Amino acid sequence: MSTVYSVTRLNNEIKELLDAVPGYRNLLVQGEISNYKAHSSGHHYMTLKDEGAAINAVMFRSDAMRLKFRLENGMKVIVRARVSSFPRTGQVQLYISEVIPDGAGALNLAFEQLKNKLQAEGLFDPAHKKPIPACPQRIALVTSPTGAAVRDMIRILGRRWPLARVTLYPAQVQGQGAAESIARALMLANAVGEADVILCGRGGGSMEDLWAFNEEPVARAIYDSAIPVISAVGHEPDVTIADFVADLRAPTPSGAAELAVPDRAELSLSVRALDTRLRTAAHKQLQIRRQRLTALQERLELRTPAKYIAEKRLLLDQMADRLCTALPARLGRETQRLTMQRQRLLAAGQEGLHRRRLRFTQTVATLDAISPLRVLARGYAVATRGKRGAVVSDAGTLRAGDTLHIRFAKGAANCRVTDTEEEA
Repeated sequence: MSTVYSVTRLNNEIKELLDAVPGYRNLLVQGEISNYKAHSSGHHYMTLKDEGAAINAVMFRSDAMRLKFRLENGMKVIVRARVSSFPRTGQVQLYISEVIPDGAGALNLAFEQLKNKLQAEGLFDPAHKKPIPACPQRIALVTSPTGAAVRDMIRILGRRWPLARVTLYPAQVQGQGAAESIARALMLANAVGEADVILCGRGGGSMEDLWAFNEEPVARAIYDSAIPVISAVGHEPDVTIADFVADLRAPTPSGAAELAVPDRAELSLSVRALDTRLRTAAHKQLQIRRQRLTALQERLELRTPAKYIAEKRLLLDQMADRLCTALPARLGRETQRLTMQRQRLLAAGQEGLHRRRLRFTQTVATLDAISPLRVLARGYAVATRGKRGAVVSDAGTLRAGDTLHIRFAKGAANCRVTDTEEEA
C-alpha cells in the first residue's frame, strides 16, 4: 500500500533531501537579477533567471552587509549559494552568501579564488610584513620603462630624497606573460641585493589591464622577496592581490614614491627643530651643571684641607698662648718642688753618709784589732813554707833541712830547719 504524506511531511523531506546533497551546499550560479527587493529587516529577496528558467533567492542581512555595491534589477551576477527548500510553502530557493558582478565575472571569480587560497597559506599574514626603511639609500623600481608611472616615481623620488640612487628593473606590466616578467624582475632585484626597498606597480587601467598583479607568480615573488616591497598599482580604488601580499600598499605609483622616502624639506625642518631643542636642552643642562659646580665649590671651600689646617693652626695658637700663660706658674711650682726634693735628698744623703762613715770607722777598728799585723807588732812571727806556702802551725810537720819563710811585723827572713822541738 502506498504511503500517504502530509504536505508538511513532504515539504520537510524535500528540504532534508536537498540539504543532504553535498554539491548543493556551495554552488556558483550565473544569472540575472529580477524582482529585487531590499527588506527593512536587512534581508534581500530576488529571482535569479536566465533564458530558460528562474529560481527564487534570498540573501540574509549578515551576508548582505559584506556587499561592496548595490544590487539592481537586470544586473548580471554570479552568486555563491546553497540550494534548499522553505517547508511552509514548499518553494525551492537559493540562499546566497556572496554576489559577484558578471561584467568581469570570470576575473572576479579568479581573483576571489586566488585571494582565498593565498590567504589560507598565510601570504597576507601581517607577521610576514617587513618594515620599510626610513631613509633608503638605494631604491629599485619594478615597472614598465615606458609608462607614465616610472617618470612620476623618479620625479617625486628626486624631489623628495635626491640622496637615494634609483635603479630600474624593466618589466612587462600588461598582457600575456606580464606576470612572469614582473616576477623575474623582482627576483633579479633580490639577486643583485643592492636595494633597500622595491617599488612594484604601474599606472591605472581596467581590471584586465591590472590583471598581471592579480596572478600567483607575482604574489609569490613579492612574498619571497628579502627586500621590502611597496605595491604601487593603479588608482586608489583599485585593489590587487599584490596589495595584500606587499609589505606596504600605496594608493598610486606617485603615492608609493612618497611613502618610500622622506621629504628632505620636512626632514630639514625636523632636524632644525631637533637642533634647537638639543641646543636648548644642552644650555639648560649646562646651567644646571654650573649651579651644581658652584654649590660643590662652596662646599669644598668649607671642607678644604687648607681651611681645616688654618682652623687647627688657630687652635694651636690659642693652646700655645694658654700654655705660655700657664707654664711660668707651673714651672715655678715644679722648680720649688724639685728644690725641696733636692734638699730632702741632700739631707737624707748626708745622714746616710754619716751612718756609713761611723760604720766604716767601727769596721776599721774591729779589723785593726783582729789584724795579724797587730799580733806581729807584739813580737809574734808567721812561718810559711815559702813566700806563698801554707802556714806552719805544728813543728812536728817539719824536718831538718826544710826551708821556712818567716814574716815579722817589719820585714821577713828565709831560714833552714836544723832541728825541731816538740811541746812538752
